[in-house]
Amino acid sequence: MTDVPASAAGGHRRPAAATVRPARLWNIANILTMVRLLLVPGFVLLMLHNGGYDPAWRSFAWAAFAIAMITDLFDGHLARRYNLVTDFGKIADPIADKAIMGAALICLSALSDLPWWVTGVILFREIGITLMRFWVIRIGVIPASRGGKMKTLAQGTAVGMYILALTGPLASLRFWVMAVAVVLTVVTGLDYVRQAIVLRRAGRTTEEATQ
Repeated sequence: MTDVPASAAGGHRRPAAATVRPARLWNIANILTMVRLLLVPGFVLLMLHNGGYDPAWRSFAWAAFAIAMITDLFDGHLARRYNLVTDFGKIADPIADKAIMGAALICLSALSDLPWWVTGVILFREIGITLMRFWVIRIGVIPASRGGKMKTLAQGTAVGMYILALTGPLASLRFWVMAVAVVLTVVTGLDYVRQAIVLRRAGRTTEEATQ
């Protein structure tokens, strides 16, 4: 054994740490987000085709809605796992989520399949929480909670059941699924408001301490 450093003895140096490159705009996560945005007008056309009460066209609309919900599950996961997070994705992803859900709720209420107050409560919560996230983003990030994920699942399931022209027991079941979705929407919304207030207070305390 020699006391001469490996670098001096002609040994191999350790490779420098790889530089993390910023994600490109055109990546699979952003493409899925854009597909979801493009599905919105297509969904509306399918939903309202032939007066909006044709079971066949409602089934096509459900398929478009289901594809949009599935891409919502994958694009965020892919962005985080493979470091594909971009500024475009941060803005476009929540807009795409709210656009497809909002389009479905408004169409259902316009067709008198869903009370307008249900649509109002859900949209008020979704838009309000999105704006609130941007309000506190300089201080911190409000992570998606387990309740928030359950809310998204309940909303997607309930709205999907309303899009389909269901009859009999399933038509009654969708009412209760929507009731659960509305309760989770309100409860998780209040929890996010609480988290935002805590973040703002913590940020204000930090600013005062550094002055």
